[in-house]
Amino acid sequence: MATLEQAGPVQASGDQDQPLSDHQHPRTGDELTARNVRTIVELERQAKALLTGGQRLAAHVAAFFGSMTFVLIHCAWFGVWIFVNTSSVFAHHPDPFPFAFLSFVVALEAIFLSAFILINQNQEARLTGQRSHLNLQVNLLIEQENTRMLKLLRSIAAKVGADIEDDAHLSALEEATHPERLLDQLDEATAAMRGQS
Repeated sequence: MATLEQAGPVQASGDQDQPLSDHQHPRTGDELTARNVRTIVELERQAKALLTGGQRLAAHVAAFFGSMTFVLIHCAWFGVWIFVNTSSVFAHHPDPFPFAFLSFVVALEAIFLSAFILINQNQEARLTGQRSHLNLQVNLLIEQENTRMLKLLRSIAAKVGADIEDDAHLSALEEATHPERLLDQLDEATAAMRGQS
C-alpha cells in the first residue's frame, strides 16, 4: 500500500506535487498537514478501490436520490402525470384519479430506493467502524507514548535536581491507562445519569 509516508512530503515552495526525498522530513506545519491530507486521500482511494460493482452502483444511486435533481425530476413527472390524467384537454386518461398505477410505480421505486440507501449506509458504517478502530489504536499508542515520556521526564528532572516529588497529579498521569476500566466508568456514569432522569 503506497502511502504518503513512502511518497514523501511536498516541497515548501514551488510545485506542491513535488515530493521531498525519503530522508527529508517536513520542515513546516504546511508540509506536515499536506502530507497528512495526502495520506487520508490515498486511504480513501484504496477503500473505494475495494468496493464491489454493486456497492459502487448503490453509492451512485443513493447520491442521485439525495440530490435536488432527483426532486425536480419527480416534481415535473408528477405534475405532468396528474395533468395528463385529470385535464379535459386529453380525452383518454390512462391512470385516472386516484392514480393507482402511479402509486404502484412510486411504491416500487421506494422499495428499490430503500435497498440502495441501506446498501450505501452499510458500506459507510463499515468504513466508519474501520476509522473508529484506527482512531482508537492511534489514541492508545499516543497514550502509551505520553506515559513513557512522562517517566523519562521524571528521570531527567531527578538528574537535574528538579523538585517534583510532591506532584501527585503527575504520578497519576504516569500510570498506564486501562481502556476496560474507562469503559466500566463510562457505563457506571451512564447508568447513574439514566437513574437520575
